[in-house]
Amino acid sequence: MTIDTNKDGIIIAPSILSADFTRLKEALDTIENAGGDWVHIDVMDGHFVPNITIGPPVIKSIRKETKLFLDVHLMIEQPERLLNDFISSGADMITVHAESCTHLNRTLQVIRESGIKSGVSLNPATPLNVLDYVYDYVDMVLLMTVNPGFGGQAYIPQMTEKIITLRNMLNKNNPDVYLQIDGGISVNNISEVTAAGANVIVAGSAFFNASEKTSFVTELRQKSAFCRKKK
Repeated sequence: MTIDTNKDGIIIAPSILSADFTRLKEALDTIENAGGDWVHIDVMDGHFVPNITIGPPVIKSIRKETKLFLDVHLMIEQPERLLNDFISSGADMITVHAESCTHLNRTLQVIRESGIKSGVSLNPATPLNVLDYVYDYVDMVLLMTVNPGFGGQAYIPQMTEKIITLRNMLNKNNPDVYLQIDGGISVNNISEVTAAGANVIVAGSAFFNASEKTSFVTELRQKSAFCRKKK
């Protein structure tokens, strides 16, 4: 499955971390019917982050129930140990954390060579120079705008400047790389973060807590300040 922006220039990726796990099929249908582009799937191991969520068997079940792009975010230690399981689960993209990979280049290469998209994620306090030697191995950089582990946290204001810096770095080194942000995104700050350069937006609790989810997605698009031409 290919990555592409929609006509409005941003990709909306609701996170099922905030969904009712007993009604995942309904949650997937809700994302699609509301106009979401991707399904963001947070995988947590209770070690790298202080929470435990789901693994490959659940992702396999999700794959059977939706045609949407599956954006799998591995918040786990030593992700290379389980890469084959997550690749075979039906993920369209796998994002690993730079902080948890001993050999980041190799891990990203394995993902790419499997035929799916690769991403690298950075925690709020992680310096951007960890990306210096992996620009050619990634399709997306995910910048966490909260400390990972739990949904419903408030956006860290200092991250806006970091988004701007990262966008400039990407434009210089590989402008085709997407910049995803995750954490505390709402209609109140979407203009700020997209103006800074983010073009893939994860929304978890804000999406699932919205009374009118289609209106919520529409408002995110309307308030987005980022415009990028399709490839």
